[in-house]
Amino acid sequence: MQIVVRGRGPALVMLHGWAMHGGVFAALAARLEQHFTLHLVDLPGHGRSADSDIALELDVVARHIAARTPPALWLGWSLGGLVALQAGQRYPASVRGLMMICASPRFVRAGDWPQGMDANVFRDFADELARDYRATIDRFLMLEAYGSDHAREEIRLLREQVFVHGQPSRQRLGEGLALLQDTDLRAGLPALSMPSLWIAGRRDRLVSPQAMQAAAALAADGEYLCIEHGGHAPFLTHGDAVAEAILQFSEALPA
Repeated sequence: MQIVVRGRGPALVMLHGWAMHGGVFAALAARLEQHFTLHLVDLPGHGRSADSDIALELDVVARHIAARTPPALWLGWSLGGLVALQAGQRYPASVRGLMMICASPRFVRAGDWPQGMDANVFRDFADELARDYRATIDRFLMLEAYGSDHAREEIRLLREQVFVHGQPSRQRLGEGLALLQDTDLRAGLPALSMPSLWIAGRRDRLVSPQAMQAAAALAADGEYLCIEHGGHAPFLTHGDAVAEAILQFSEALPA
């Protein structure tokens, strides 16, 4: 599993979303590398880890990353947020603080979680992935950008990044969609031993701000922040605001 290390300062692990890679954080990383030693992960089957034989399973991936990085802040966007949250729950000695960007402990709707998405959305993407690989990825990127005040810019940036390091593994993409559909990490939130920051985009159509706010309220020491005009990838269109929130959160952590 590829982990690019750059910058200086306290360690910060950064985990990307479905079909992407660590390079999607390029602009945010440029803002943060003078403050943190960044550990930019390419998840198994994605980016420069496309040929990794590590299974795209939350505990497997979290354990591998924890073994290869010092105790750190963990930042996860979308699918990457599930990995970060799993690490916080299972490997708390490795996680000083959690920063979740447009990432919910449960992505799909349930009777006690009305803020989630219809599970059929992820089932449909999984079905279409086998028929038209590139079109399915592009449709997912469009869903990520949909609703943002800067949707055109956001989809352009996502499209520019997605295939920079080659095509992600079809098998791992299917596994990632299954994680988005089936994972529920809400039960562990009240017992989290580290502070957490939940950054939502007001116009996100994939992970609702209400889900993020509800998750922050369930967490033992959770803080909620909403980027007013942001979509699902606010670090692309509101990078200064996201970077400032990360710095403030880091500075407030216990030494």
